[in-house]
Amino acid sequence: MKIGTPKEVMQGEARVAMTPDSAKQLQKLGHECLIEAGAGEKAGLLDSAYEEAGVTVVESADALWSQSDIIAKVQPPTDEEIGRLSENKTLISFFWPGQNEELMKQAAEKGASVIAMDMVPRISRAQKMDALSSMANIAGYRAVIEAGNNFGRFFTGQVTAAGKVPPAKVLVVGAGVAGLAAIGTSTSLGAITLAFDVRPEVAEQVESMGAEFVYLDFEEEQEDGSESGGYAKPSSPEFREAQLAKFRELAPDVDIVITTALIPNREAPELWTEDMVQAMKPGSVIVDLAAEKGGNCKMTVKDERIVTENGVIIIGYTDFPSRMAKQSSLLYSTNIRHMMTDLTPEKDGKVVHDMEDDVIRGATIAHGKEVTFPPPAPKTKAIAAQKPKPKEKEKTPEEKRAEEMAAFKKQTKQQVTLLTIGAVLLLGVGLIAPASFMQHFIVFVLSVFVGFQVIWGVSHSLHTPLMAVTNAISSIIILGALMQIGSSSFLVILLAALSVFMAGINIFGGFLVTRRMLAMFQKS
Repeated sequence: MKIGTPKEVMQGEARVAMTPDSAKQLQKLGHECLIEAGAGEKAGLLDSAYEEAGVTVVESADALWSQSDIIAKVQPPTDEEIGRLSENKTLISFFWPGQNEELMKQAAEKGASVIAMDMVPRISRAQKMDALSSMANIAGYRAVIEAGNNFGRFFTGQVTAAGKVPPAKVLVVGAGVAGLAAIGTSTSLGAITLAFDVRPEVAEQVESMGAEFVYLDFEEEQEDGSESGGYAKPSSPEFREAQLAKFRELAPDVDIVITTALIPNREAPELWTEDMVQAMKPGSVIVDLAAEKGGNCKMTVKDERIVTENGVIIIGYTDFPSRMAKQSSLLYSTNIRHMMTDLTPEKDGKVVHDMEDDVIRGATIAHGKEVTFPPPAPKTKAIAAQKPKPKEKEKTPEEKRAEEMAAFKKQTKQQVTLLTIGAVLLLGVGLIAPASFMQHFIVFVLSVFVGFQVIWGVSHSLHTPLMAVTNAISSIIILGALMQIGSSSFLVILLAALSVFMAGINIFGGFLVTRRMLAMFQKS
């Protein structure tokens, strides 16, 4: 099969669906690769690089569409591009079928197959083809960079000779792929980062990245926050009011707000209201990643940067992935290549459009002159994150004291029992052993008891440094044992020899461990 990639015609789109690296992998599947001249220039990929990778550079879009069996592109096709489709051709691109029903019907009428990369089901096997996540990851990163470009201070706090600079406080609304990317970037830059999501099960992910998860004191948050596929679902009016009340509380304190909340096939929910914008400090920044679907802040203007009357900057750009065109093209072309791997199971250049396959069926919106959207639910369900365990109720001071007293009594009882058993054994030994042995044995037993109590009380993190001190103690033990080896009692000689042996192991082992620890801190 011939796979062709045309130049993107949408204004401002700099990405390309095929890179020289992905073309090499596609050729290994038995396919021939074509690209329209100049298609990769905005992403920093020259025609000469494609030619070196064995890709045929075609001079015009008409020639490329006519020669290609499979067309891979980024943006949904225009009416003109749909007109270039014909029977038995396959189009792979973002399509947004819920918003482009007429285009989808036209493609089906022409007998072409259409695979929408935005419809790839979110199941484990399809993660390598999940172009939405790839682009959302870039958008989340770029949102923080864009916020920093418009913010008038450092992200990290600093103490300088000229004065103290407080750290920026960033709130990320929505902890999906874009939100987590924004959180990671923000914390890396040193900002105090807060994050909120209606799905409490993502709290652990947020906190593991160094951010603080914003909890609501609302029971429904534990019940209705998420649905299949990792997407959030609409909340009840009561939950929404609790959510907005929390945001109003945070608005005067935060410097940067990044909103990423979207619900599939719906307008973006309004989460940052006009009164919250008015409560923010002058110079604060809002980056609305939901601008394309109406925005989480209704003051957002799509594809524009505005400044409100109170000096708050609101950014509604929708082309964040395209602003990092080379990186985006590398990831998106890899998603396309993995899709082609599934479509070419024998790696012989022959496409098998298996409509029984969960991934291929889920992404296919037109096939066999029929519209196949919406797809059936996949047979394999996405594994949702486990909900966090409910927090234990904090104990009162009286309950804590009662627990401490019970633990103290239990420990005392155990120690008394051990001392009683030790005393009985000592008495038994004293009845049969000579007086000279008993003097040494009593010292030995007391040493063991005192040593155990001292070492047991040391924190585990200090055991290794303590080893250096115990080496000195072991040396004293060896000297004492050597003095007793000449004793007339066979039992004393045996115990002295064992003491020398065990103390020697302790000394050599201690030095070995200490040396290994020091080696960890040495520069190679």
